[in-house]
Amino acid sequence: MTPNENCCVVACESPLDQNYWDAQYQAQQTGWDLGCCSPAFQALVNRIENKNAALLIPGCGSSYETEYLLSQGFTNITLLDIAPTLVNNLQVKFAKFHQVNVVLGDFFAHQNQYDYILEQTFFCALPPALRVQYVAKMHELLKPNGQLMGLLFDTTFEVSPPFGGSKDEYISLFESAFTLLKLDKTTLSVPKRLGSELAFQFQKKGEILISTYQFKGITCMGCKTSVMEKFAAIPTVLSAQMNLAFDFVLLTSTTPIALSDLQAAIAYDSDYQLTPLN
Repeated sequence: MTPNENCCVVACESPLDQNYWDAQYQAQQTGWDLGCCSPAFQALVNRIENKNAALLIPGCGSSYETEYLLSQGFTNITLLDIAPTLVNNLQVKFAKFHQVNVVLGDFFAHQNQYDYILEQTFFCALPPALRVQYVAKMHELLKPNGQLMGLLFDTTFEVSPPFGGSKDEYISLFESAFTLLKLDKTTLSVPKRLGSELAFQFQKKGEILISTYQFKGITCMGCKTSVMEKFAAIPTVLSAQMNLAFDFVLLTSTTPIALSDLQAAIAYDSDYQLTPLN
């Protein structure tokens, strides 16, 4: 998407849920649709040598990427999207291709494991408050040494979605759970996105543990910073992240973290409540 490719003509006030995205496809309001597989995406896919690797494309959209993958001989492709209208269309489109499995579902509820997850305008369609959850879920869905690769926007937008970002933001977001093999501006973007995309390739870290929690009681950025510092100070904790909604925590560690240690760290405020999610 570019600033002229927004799915809305005004800032979205509706929840970005299944009904919202299905309505976009029913109304054919898909301004983000390139109509082809991006050359920058093709260049990344060409790095994958194992044609039988298990691939996932979440928030797959019209999935011109799948057509390219099939042309290159890939045999195990899963497409995931939350919009029933789109999924029905894709199931018809790829009905004759046993290599392609089209799934209707919520990415955050999806269960399976993959060698590669391919990102193409899914991350930017999610509210920024979900980005920490995105990192945790990607780590969960990848096999040991699995890779997340694709394109991320290196720009901001006046109207959202899409939601933009920057290289520095992405490093801060992903480096605790992934080894960043590549994160660079690409020169292979289609003309209307030239200069606004980063090509990336991240490998799942296998030497760490990811723990996720629901958090209640924080209402301001200062409190969030204080709590994250408390968690980060616990022995074996490598990093602590909280989402923008102040209700989700991701911790990376070298060994399992005792819940009692986390609760002790936030005992100074009786409003704080922490509940393990995994």
